[in-house]
Amino acid sequence: MSSPQLSIIIPVLNEVANLPALLEQIQKQTGCTLEVIVADGGSNDEAPAIAGSLGAICIASQPGRGVQMNSGAKIAKAGLLLFLHADSTLTTPTLLIDAINCWNKNAQILAHGLIAGHFTLQFNQQPENRQGVFRFYEAKTALNRPQCTNGDQGFLISRDFFWQLGGFSQKLPFLEDQILASQIYQLGVWITLPGTLITSARRFKVEGLGRRMILNAIIMAFHHTGFEVFFARAATVYRQQDSSVQLKMTPFFKLINTMHRELGIKEEIAHWRRIGAYVREAAWQLFFLMDLIATNRFNWQKRPFLAFHDRVFRPLTNFLPFDLLTALLTWIWFKLTALYFAIREHNSK
Repeated sequence: MSSPQLSIIIPVLNEVANLPALLEQIQKQTGCTLEVIVADGGSNDEAPAIAGSLGAICIASQPGRGVQMNSGAKIAKAGLLLFLHADSTLTTPTLLIDAINCWNKNAQILAHGLIAGHFTLQFNQQPENRQGVFRFYEAKTALNRPQCTNGDQGFLISRDFFWQLGGFSQKLPFLEDQILASQIYQLGVWITLPGTLITSARRFKVEGLGRRMILNAIIMAFHHTGFEVFFARAATVYRQQDSSVQLKMTPFFKLINTMHRELGIKEEIAHWRRIGAYVREAAWQLFFLMDLIATNRFNWQKRPFLAFHDRVFRPLTNFLPFDLLTALLTWIWFKLTALYFAIREHNSK
């Protein structure tokens, strides 16, 4: 039997509500030969049995998305790997063959295989009063800029390049997608694949969109400034919260204040300076937002504000004084936001 053109690797942990639909959609894909590997991290539901009944190879793995996906990649037979989340929805019956053809075409043009592809993303179950925010997130997934690519979009990568990068990082229980995406930006090329994946906005609805956005911003800032000791202690705070109700932010702000005090004043100031540099680098998102607003209101097709950022604003502000100014503004925002949630969550008791 010939090798499959594509090995699809899906990490699962109690995904019986989502996995069957995805596997059935994969079965309906046309134009390519597929291998589906479900890497189970210790489910106590029927997801592993269902995976086997729907034609997937199901393997047992230690829990942790990075560990699970690496375990699946180790037994994959195809030269191309696609990592998908179980709550993904495929939108066309030719989505995967179109992606394979796009990857192959770019490999021929570039004359190398150091390429990774991602789909654009669409959220379902969006809160009606927050659709503008989700449109912003969706638009970002079409870009090939740092911090715009995550595991929800699917990662299509050659097996050789994947292992050249060392696979997914296993040092943290999450952020494995961000770490690998950064490595690809440094050593290879990201491409946007034709077609769209749909994913659920349910987590934002349950936890609160604004709260989840703030926590995600803190996570990314701490990751990119090397403050990864935060994640082990924050994981304990997160596990103590009820996953079926709105996210409580005050425990995270208290933890961050405690950890900064433990650093000492000199190291705390140095960390805020690094955060300032990170926030300044992320300022392009404000310019991109202005482009989206202009597109919606005036039907502009170009992105003049983003171009202005890249050509003018960033070079003019890429200096220490601007990092310090941004750090100060971020510190003020942090303190005011912490106070806001402390008052709001205290009054809601």
